[in-house]
Parts: sequence; structure tokens; C-alpha cells
Amino acid sequence: MSNLIFSMNATLPIFLVMMLGYFFRKKDIIGEAFASRMNTFVFRIALPVSLFGQLDSVDFFKVWDTEYVLFCFLATLVSVGIGILVSFVFRDREVRGEFVQGSYRSSASLLGMAYIENIYGKATMGPLMMLGCVPLYNVMAVLVLSLMGGSTKGLDRKQLRHALKGIVTNPIIWGIVLGFAWALTGLKMPVMFQTTIEYIGRLASPMGLLAMGASLNFGSIRGRLAPILTGSLLKLIGFAALFLPVAIWLGFRTEKLIAALIMLGSASTVAGYVMAKNMGHDGVVSSGIVMITTLCSVFTLTFWIWLLRSMGFV
Repeated sequence: MSNLIFSMNATLPIFLVMMLGYFFRKKDIIGEAFASRMNTFVFRIALPVSLFGQLDSVDFFKVWDTEYVLFCFLATLVSVGIGILVSFVFRDREVRGEFVQGSYRSSASLLGMAYIENIYGKATMGPLMMLGCVPLYNVMAVLVLSLMGGSTKGLDRKQLRHALKGIVTNPIIWGIVLGFAWALTGLKMPVMFQTTIEYIGRLASPMGLLAMGASLNFGSIRGRLAPILTGSLLKLIGFAALFLPVAIWLGFRTEKLIAALIMLGSASTVAGYVMAKNMGHDGVVSSGIVMITTLCSVFTLTFWIWLLRSMGFV
């Protein structure tokens, strides 16, 4: 029961804030132009600053585990490959990029640390999990959203150059790279700057959720239920069922296993919707997967945690 209450406390507020955005849009409190501006601000400023603030003080050398980082990286890479293969089931080419991103990209940084801290009182393995998967999340998201869409007719040099430029200039990736770089210097961020970074970073999730809710179109979601439901199933059940036995076989237990579970089976991140919108996609599939996985993860994560505990692995 305590796990269920914790899961609901961690995930339902996100869903409710998103629904508030939808309500505010219906009441004309948040207009289309304002929602679009919020999306841009979150993508270019708030999310990169949030990621930098989560990484700039992590002592990676103290907790380093090469095997664990490689597992997180390879599990994410294989998940992307599976998502790409499954995406070709859908005839509508426009949904494929968003489907792939929504099916593999977890809310590791926004929700993951809270889950780990709630169970173990600390989150030393959370940064290692993020190191293995979060940069790849963003790099692969730029690639799939650039190269998989309604107008994509195959990989050519122009598209490849555009994708590479998108990776190099992507502000979210820069936030991660700069956060890692600062952490490796061992320098302590001055309190006044750290507080400023925290203030701006805290805007990312609520503003992104409100903007996403304001942009929801339930009529469009109903028209794309197949990719939304399939992506949600992969996100919450499929990849966890595939890779958690591998993690157990490799000897990962307790906090490492919970961090891996968050990477594999937590809700799809709102950052995926923000990135999709800012890269020219309509965001319908992204927002639908985020909405469904956010609500259903209350139950699926509780099931996974119960199962791992009952088997003596956490």
C-alpha cells in the first residue's frame, strides 16, 4: 500500500498539472501563442538549466561503475532499435519519430531521483543511470525526430547534416555536457548561482506540463490511438520485461536495480513532447504517450517494485 501511495504522490500531480493546462486552454486563460512561447522557453532555457543543475555537483568518481553505465547505455540503444523496427508497422510516416521517442525516453531526471531517494534515502546510483542513458536519450531523439517524419524519404546527406547540426546545437544536450564538465572539475558552485540555477530549473516541469496540456487535442489523440497505446505499452511494460532479467543476471541489486527500473519503465518524459514540437512535429503522439504513461505508471511501477521486492532483489 505504501508503494502505491508513493507512486500516486509522484505521478498523479504531473498528470493533474497537465490537465490544468488543458482546462486553462479551454477557458482561454492560456492561449495558443502563449503555450507555444512556454514550449520554446522550456526547450531552450529551463530544461537545459535543470539538467545542468542536477549534474554539476555529482561526484562521479566516487560512485563510478563502468559495467552499470554500459548496461544503461546499451539497454537504451537496443530499446531505440526495437522502437524503430516496431514503428514501421504504422503506415502514417508522420507518427514514427514521435512513437520511437515516446516508447524509449523515460522521465529519468525528473521522477527517477525521487523514486530512488524515497526507497533508499539516497540516490547515488541515479546519476550513473542518467550518465548512461540521458545523453543518448537526447541524441537519439534528435536523430529520430529529424529523420523519421511525414516528409522523410530516406537518409541523404542534407538530412544527415541537418540532424548533426541539431545535435550540436541542441540546448538540452548542451545542458548535460556542461553539467558533466562542471562536475568533473570538482569546483563548488557559488551559492548565489546555484540558487539561481535551481529557480530556473524548477520552471521546466510545471511550464512544460502546462504548455503540453494547453496543446492537447483529444480528437487528434483518438485518431492516433494505435501508436500511442503501443508506445505506452513498450514504455511501461515491454522494455522493463526485456531488460530487468538481464540486469538481475548481471548482478545488479537494490538501488542499482531500482534506478534501472526507472530508466526502463517510468513515464515518458515531457521533454520529448517539448522537443517534438520544437522540431516541427505536431506533438499529438508525444503528448498522448506522456499522458497515458504518466497515469498508468502509478500502477505499473508499483507492480514492478512489488515483484522485485517479493523476489528478494530490492
